[in-house]
Amino acid sequence: MKPLRIAISANFMHPDRSRLAYPPKTIIYGEESMYHWFEEGGAIPYMIPRLSGKFTLEDVLADFDGVVFSGGADLSPKSYGEEPLRPEWAGDFARDQYELALFKAARALDKPILGICRGHQLINVALGGSLYQDTHTQLEGAELHRDGDIYDALGHDLSIVEGSVLSNIYNGNLKQKINSVHHQAIKQLGQGLSVQARSVLDNVIEAIWYEDSAQYILGVQWHPEWMKDPQMLDPDLIRDDFLAACRAR
Repeated sequence: MKPLRIAISANFMHPDRSRLAYPPKTIIYGEESMYHWFEEGGAIPYMIPRLSGKFTLEDVLADFDGVVFSGGADLSPKSYGEEPLRPEWAGDFARDQYELALFKAARALDKPILGICRGHQLINVALGGSLYQDTHTQLEGAELHRDGDIYDALGHDLSIVEGSVLSNIYNGNLKQKINSVHHQAIKQLGQGLSVQARSVLDNVIEAIWYEDSAQYILGVQWHPEWMKDPQMLDPDLIRDDFLAACRAR
């Protein structure tokens, strides 16, 4: 069977004179676990750069089977009509613009879309939703969703919505455990989206699905590509469902 070709959005490192590698230049990169995870699922992953303008994103995505929006830096509050409440929550507006354009192109081409962590938030903002700039300080009763020291070893319980697309992926097993590496979270849900799962202790939205068309658009707040703990949900079921949609299309 011919391997699928999956487009993955890039992370940015902007010019930084204190950096040893290419200090005055913009660097794009990806965390390799994501690429290995898709390779293990039978797909060839490709990073998609920000283009100079000679070709359109529709040109680039035309021959890909699906599009993944990866994790990374915060979204800028400016991308959903707010100003940063703190300098450290300013996010990456340049990356937002690149990914919002990529999302628009993927929708226009009816490509299956999967958003992971930041990518889940990006989908929500692209469809007119907003975020808590910092869940812990803006949402009363919020549990800890990010610990920089233990990073993806931090986890919490997840409740999947009964009858949802995600519940079908997990065969009706609604109680799961996930890793947690985020401090922003969905505040106002984007147009056409439905909630697929929430964190148990504070009700934070952890997964979304696009209901307004037959196009496959799924966002998850956790990082399945990093999950190896057998006590947590099976991460590969999400990947395999996405790849099945890519192959069916």
